Amino acid sequence: MKKQRMVTMVAAGAATIMALSACGGGTNTSNNSNNGGGANNVAAPNAAIGKIFNPSDKKGGTLRMANSGDWDSLDPADTYYAYSWNFIRLYGRSLMMFASAPGPDGAKLVPDLAEAKGEHSDDLKTWTYKIKKNVKFEDGTVVTSKDVKYAVERSLDKDSFPNGPTYFNEFLDLQGYTSPYKDTDPDKLGLKAIDTPDDNTIVFHLVKPFSGFDYFAQMPSTMPVPRAKDTGTEYKKKVISTGPYKFESNELGKNFTLVRNENWDPSTDPNRKALPDKITVALNVNADDIDNRLQSGDLDVDVVGSGVQPAAQAKILADPQLKNNSDNPLAARLWYTNINGDVAPLNNIECRKAIQYAADKTGYQRAYGGNTGGEIATHLLPPVIPGSEKYDPFPSKDNAGDVDKAKEALGKCGQPNGFETNISYRAERPKEKAVAESLQQSLGRVGIKLNIKSYPVADYAKLYAGKPDFAKSNSLGLMVFGWAADWPDGFGFLKEITDSRTIKPAGNTNFSIKDPGVDAKIDAAMSAKDDASRQKAWVDVDKAAMDTAYALPGVVAKGLYYRPKTLTNVFITDGFSEYDYLALGVAQ
Repeated sequence: MKKQRMVTMVAAGAATIMALSACGGGTNTSNNSNNGGGANNVAAPNAAIGKIFNPSDKKGGTLRMANSGDWDSLDPADTYYAYSWNFIRLYGRSLMMFASAPGPDGAKLVPDLAEAKGEHSDDLKTWTYKIKKNVKFEDGTVVTSKDVKYAVERSLDKDSFPNGPTYFNEFLDLQGYTSPYKDTDPDKLGLKAIDTPDDNTIVFHLVKPFSGFDYFAQMPSTMPVPRAKDTGTEYKKKVISTGPYKFESNELGKNFTLVRNENWDPSTDPNRKALPDKITVALNVNADDIDNRLQSGDLDVDVVGSGVQPAAQAKILADPQLKNNSDNPLAARLWYTNINGDVAPLNNIECRKAIQYAADKTGYQRAYGGNTGGEIATHLLPPVIPGSEKYDPFPSKDNAGDVDKAKEALGKCGQPNGFETNISYRAERPKEKAVAESLQQSLGRVGIKLNIKSYPVADYAKLYAGKPDFAKSNSLGLMVFGWAADWPDGFGFLKEITDSRTIKPAGNTNFSIKDPGVDAKIDAAMSAKDDASRQKAWVDVDKAAMDTAYALPGVVAKGLYYRPKTLTNVFITDGFSEYDYLALGVAQ
């Protein structure tokens, strides 16, 4: 279960000294900081790691957020960014949720819409939840189990909602069912994999055993949706709230505003303080402008939650007063580049190995801000994941690349003079652009010419890099990307980026790893029953995926977060490796 594994993860990361310490912060900044827990009001580096900084229960004010790109979707069925899953708890209630608490407590699952954790059958294929009574939608209608069933049901339609996770598609006993929008008679046909014997009971039937189903129950796709008010792909324009906030306005691609939901009953919801009166989010704001506004007090939160840009990072680390308002936590997140075997000559493993050897990982690390931004990675599974083992199948001196080995691999794949291909990145991510430029330079040393292409972040997985036909026809041989664990164990991190069976026509998270041997090792890991064997099995998946050379690891993420003086109740949650948006208040 996640609670146990997160405690192990934090212990494993506790010996890692973060860059702020090296720069004079003097604090171990593992997400289980040795600050002793509790709360504090003293501004210092990493003051919001492991405890609450500037605690307050005072309500009121406007919490101001900004996003350097667009949201993938505000629809709970169609979102998959960590920051979105963190934020969505403000307006939606799933069956389970991560506790709103600092340090490892923030990674513990607690009931939200459900009364308790799921009860399972002996074979782990049937899971039952009781739903709290008198929880209401924003219009005053009482939420029932049928609303939760419908929410999950609609999330199965990947033609309409390509961005969302595919766990329910894979694990529920669907018996051919695909979508409520294609169901001509829901009363006679309908989804048989979910039963609602009464208004407060929901039962899930799986096709295979899975002991971690409570983690599925915390996904946004279990947030109830009233069938009568579902507008399909247009629902993102007006999501019906069950949380403490509802949408006052929503201009897609520009901004949206949340205000208090008068039909939210705090007596049914011990997990949310709901301190601000209003929350505003501006979209497609220049990333450097966001950093400047955070420091000037004109903005409260960079909602993407991946840390400040290089210019701001240098300024903050050089100024003791600014550094006192910063945090530098570890994350179960990897920045890496997919190597697309659908694009010749990368269908030849030796050509993929040439990229692995030629890449200068130090340039990758510089793109993310040096040691403060991340640790150089040589395999996929981050070291903070329990059981992760160091593995480097493509070693080079000082991680700067091995030109001789790269040329040797090029000879073996019939491209002794190199070859030309394209590399893509998300247009609103300057760090990814820097990665593309660094790889362009380092691979150029062996004759591999990269042409750089950028695509909007909101549609990167839906229409571009994550759409296999587009990636192939546009010769996207390399695709810069990043991945954060859905929860910190091998399944939660590796499954969605290494299992070829999850690949769909669009909206993918696995852009490149297509290998039956890797799939077989995933199946073995899924059936492992004890922690030790399960951890070892996921290490085997990691090594097998690396041996295919379909993915170039860059850096295991760290981020330098700026903590404005305008905020109260600030802490890093280990559930998302970001500030907990559910807890934040505004200094009055």
